[in-house]
Amino acid sequence: MAVISSEVRPVNRPAGRHALVTRAVSRTTVLAASAAGFAFAFVAAYLLFVRTEAGRGVENGVVRSAQSAAHVVEWAQPLRQTDQVVVLGGIALLIVVIALLRRRLALGVTALALLAAPLVVAQLLKLYVLDRPTTGDRFGVASHNSFPSGHASAAMAMLVALAIVLPRRFRLPTLAVGGIGVAWVSAAAVALGWHRLSDTVGACLLVAAVTCAGAAVASARRPDGDRVPLLPVLSGLFAPVALVLVGYAVLATATSGAAQFVAAMVLAALSAMAVVLLLTGPLRRVTFDPAESRVRRVRGRQAS
Repeated sequence: MAVISSEVRPVNRPAGRHALVTRAVSRTTVLAASAAGFAFAFVAAYLLFVRTEAGRGVENGVVRSAQSAAHVVEWAQPLRQTDQVVVLGGIALLIVVIALLRRRLALGVTALALLAAPLVVAQLLKLYVLDRPTTGDRFGVASHNSFPSGHASAAMAMLVALAIVLPRRFRLPTLAVGGIGVAWVSAAAVALGWHRLSDTVGACLLVAAVTCAGAAVASARRPDGDRVPLLPVLSGLFAPVALVLVGYAVLATATSGAAQFVAAMVLAALSAMAVVLLLTGPLRRVTFDPAESRVRRVRGRQAS
C-alpha cells in the first residue's frame, strides 16, 4: 500500500544573483556602506590624480588650457561674480526659515549641521592634511593644494541641506534639479582655471561621504524597520570608485591640451551629477525628522 506523504520539503534556492536580490539588510547598513564607498573613492581620487606624476601632469595641462581660455568661457563667468560666503549665508537663512515654517526646529539643526560639517572637513583636509607634490611645471601652474574644491563642496553641501530640510516628498526632485546646479559649478570651476577635475570630484565625494555617515547615525537612532536588498550595499561600496577610475581613464587618454580641457569640463559636470544620483538612492527614505519618526512608529503600532 503506497503511503502519500504530506510533508512539504523546503526548496533549496540556488545561491548567486537571486540571493543578492532577495537577501535584505537594514537601511543603516546601506548608508554605512555608501559612506565607506564615497570615502574610499575620495582617497582613490587623491592618490590617482594628485599623488601620481601622470595624474598631476594631465591636470596641469588642463589648468594651462583653462587659464588661456578663461576669458572666452562665457557660460562660466557668473561663478566669477558670485560671492560664495553670501550664497552660503543665504542658504543657511533659508534653511532656518523653512524649519520654522514647518515647525521642525530639530530638523533645521540637522540640516545646518550637514551643511557645515563637510565644508569644515574639506578645509581641514585641504589646508592641514593633504598636500600636492610639486612637478616643476615651468608654465606657472600653481602648485598649492586645491583638493578638494571649496566651490564644489559648498554647492553640494547646500543642495543636500535643502533636500533634508524640505518635506521628504520633495527630496528626490530637489536632488535631481539641484544636481544640475552642482554640475555647472564643478564645470565652471574647471573652465575658469580655479580647480582641477579631481578637486571637484573629490569635493562631491567628500560631501556625499559625510552626508551618508550622518544619515547612518540618524537611521541607527531612529530605525524605520524597513529592509532593503543587499544589492544597494554593493553598489554603494563599489560604484563611487568605479566613477573615479572611469574619469581618470578618460582624461588620461585625451591626446591634446584642448581635448583634455574639454574632457575635464565635461567629466566634472557628469561626475557631479553621478555622485548626486548615487547619493539619492541611500537618502531617499531616511527619516531625519524626529517628529516624522514618532508618527511612523505610532502608525506602525496602530497597523499591528
